[in-house]
Amino acid sequence: MTTHDPQLSQTYSYLALRKAVGLIGILLPFVLMTGLIVIFREKTVLRTISLYYHSQMRDIFVGALCSIALFLFFYKGYCKWDNIAANLAAFFALGIAFFPTIQEGPLDWKAWIHFISASLFFITLSCFSIFLFTRKNPHPTINKLARNKIYISCGVVMIVCLISILIFFVFLEKNHPDSSFVFWIESLALIAFGISWLTKGGTIFRDEKKLRINLFSDKKKYFFS
Repeated sequence: MTTHDPQLSQTYSYLALRKAVGLIGILLPFVLMTGLIVIFREKTVLRTISLYYHSQMRDIFVGALCSIALFLFFYKGYCKWDNIAANLAAFFALGIAFFPTIQEGPLDWKAWIHFISASLFFITLSCFSIFLFTRKNPHPTINKLARNKIYISCGVVMIVCLISILIFFVFLEKNHPDSSFVFWIESLALIAFGISWLTKGGTIFRDEKKLRINLFSDKKKYFFS
């Protein structure tokens, strides 16, 4: 007869939430694109993910960002910096959702808030991956070292995507006004974000034995590092 451990249940529920937010990040651009093309019979991919706010997929766009923000507000990490970063990322996600960009023309004040929020959102998430998720014990496992490589790679990809988008808007947009380049680069950044959080949720290179030892020896170390 097995004994039900509430701490174990809470831990696996928390890991499931990490996986869920990672999946939302990965699937969001493809759900938006597919829904608009298949359900609403649009023929092209919109120029940016943010423009889906102005489409029939608005509710999916806003709902997904609010779901990510809600999880991040309730996220509890190993130290205060985890919590501060999570709260900031959640705040920026809400900025993306509730201050839409414009469809055409120069940016208004809402679009500027949207643009700044989106930039800071990915910068914060890249810091999560590169600096916070990679912290390790004095004797890290092989899987932990492998996870750290994934975290760093995902963080770097997000930063490179931001730089690429900035270069496009500054130097290339005028000559390619209808290009969906930004949409695909944003999608790549969201995929990197999703992979990072799926890894943090125990999907990739999981330390099963380490999890159980931490659960029963130190209740402050419930989650994968």
